[in-house]
Amino acid sequence: MQLFFQDLVNGILTGGILALVALGFSLVWGIMNIINLAHGTFIMLGAYVTYQLFVSFHLDPFLCIPIAFVVLFALGYVTQLSIINYVVRAPVLTTFLLTFGLSLLLENVILLIWTGDTRSVTTGYSGAHLDVGGITIPLVKLLTLVIALAIGGLTQLWLARTKLGRAIRATSMDVGAAQLTGVRVAHVYAIVFALSAGLAGAAGSLISVSYAFSPSSATPFLIKGFIVCVLGGLGSVQGALVGGLVYGIVETFASQYIGAGYADAVALAVLLVILVFRPTGIMGRATA
Repeated sequence: MQLFFQDLVNGILTGGILALVALGFSLVWGIMNIINLAHGTFIMLGAYVTYQLFVSFHLDPFLCIPIAFVVLFALGYVTQLSIINYVVRAPVLTTFLLTFGLSLLLENVILLIWTGDTRSVTTGYSGAHLDVGGITIPLVKLLTLVIALAIGGLTQLWLARTKLGRAIRATSMDVGAAQLTGVRVAHVYAIVFALSAGLAGAAGSLISVSYAFSPSSATPFLIKGFIVCVLGGLGSVQGALVGGLVYGIVETFASQYIGAGYADAVALAVLLVILVFRPTGIMGRATA
């Protein structure tokens, strides 16, 4: 039983990171109907920004989260207004190919600046852990989970309580009706894309203290973010959280009892089973 609870805790800790990875991806997909293939590269940019601040200025990686968020938010806003906004109403394949090209461009920028070497952020407390009833809880991953939940909660609060947040929700429900009420849809889309990139930057900061990373790490996180989005439900903070936790727990137990090589396959099988009964995802809502 102790091993069971250890695996459960490990799955929850992993799920917290995946929830934040998927949150920004889910918002763009659910609200703008764009599958942003550059999202994984945005995450890696956040990780590299954190790495550079840590190496150059010895800034604690957790204190780098707001900086990574702001840098990626600005990049996302400019990218949306200068590139994505011109094809936002285009067929899905067009935006699919455009964001794929953007991902390749950004990945080559990363390679040019930081090369393809594997990097990591190792602090004095990286190996610290808590022992609770015989269960080991890595301190870094615990802090990561708490911060990921806090960011998700603040995002949900902002979407629900602010004027701009309500405009975003209205746009996701009916673009035409939102425009008739005076909502500037182009600005809303820019904010949504920028928020998605900022959340990716924050996720990258958290990933940098828990995992070694390289430019090629973008693809695995993009795939996991995609699965978590579909699993939890598009455009929903709660969906990203639930989907991330479910995926993290399933992946951890599959690695422990079946084999690490089969973890992704088992997670995909669980996704298919859930979609049979809930085509909109666990927290998704059916639309007319």
